[in-house]
Amino acid sequence: MTQPTRDQIRQAARLSVAPMMDWTDRHCRYLHRLLSGETLLYTEMVTSPALVRGGALHLLDFSPAEHPVALQLGGSDPAELAQAAKLGQDAGYDEINLNVGCPSDRVQSGTFGAVLMKSPGLVADCVKAMQDAVSVEVTVKCRIGVDDQDPETVLPDFLEKVSAAGCERFTIHARKAWLQGLSPKENRDVPPLDYDLVLRMKQAFPQLHLSVNGGVTSLAQAKEFLQAGLDGVMIGRAAYHQPADILCAADPEIYGTGQVSDPVQAVHQMLPYIEAHLEAGGKLAQVTRHMLGLFAGRPGARQWRRILSEGGHKDGAGPDLVLEALSHIRQAA
Repeated sequence: MTQPTRDQIRQAARLSVAPMMDWTDRHCRYLHRLLSGETLLYTEMVTSPALVRGGALHLLDFSPAEHPVALQLGGSDPAELAQAAKLGQDAGYDEINLNVGCPSDRVQSGTFGAVLMKSPGLVADCVKAMQDAVSVEVTVKCRIGVDDQDPETVLPDFLEKVSAAGCERFTIHARKAWLQGLSPKENRDVPPLDYDLVLRMKQAFPQLHLSVNGGVTSLAQAKEFLQAGLDGVMIGRAAYHQPADILCAADPEIYGTGQVSDPVQAVHQMLPYIEAHLEAGGKLAQVTRHMLGLFAGRPGARQWRRILSEGGHKDGAGPDLVLEALSHIRQAA
């Protein structure tokens, strides 16, 4: 398919699946694209040192079927991020996103992620360097603040400085990040959500394209944010653990196009992809681990998960195992 335009990417960003380490790899994104043709998909965070210094260009592999798809980069060196952004554009990504939200120790030690909320001038320099290197849009995913910062002061200052460097699209995780004392997992749950602050930022910066992230668990909730004036909603764990609940109705509900998709049909559409992955030397579980929640809440879901979990790692496991697991869904439907 032809690469989407910038306006098409912004339209796609009405709903997006968050970049999630170890989860939103290319196999996961391929599945998600079968469930929704419109939703904007994000890679796991890829660090600029891994691409530029490490030459790990395999981290950029993806299927053309995934469009619209964005590459999320982690880093804090403007020149290196510019090189990484260029590599991402050359690989065919539709957007380059800078991570200013991840609170993990590994990210902090590299001086990128959420710690960059303390350095809006550096983030502005990074964005400017990346934009000068690519023609696709450069966006930022951030928090409302970190540690003892006052989000009411910090977030508008951050948006003002980084947008002055040319960034027009931000996804705001509506929680603070605590860089000391909370684990990355706790940072996704413990700090309170402040959706009202994000909504006020849209009023204060009407020219910016702002998406909200954090704690969104349903399409109904996403629609409420869109109706309240936000430009987009990014969903993380709910889209991964219950992908059918979030993505199957996304196209008609969020974009006003297409039909509600069928997860059973998506499984059948995954089979040729699985065959190709196995022929290339891959293992079944590398793909099916992302499919375990596909029938969450439906009769037969437990057997589906059990068969794939227990059998997916075994030598010779292939499409037949997937069809065996699927038969329990059909019997129960």
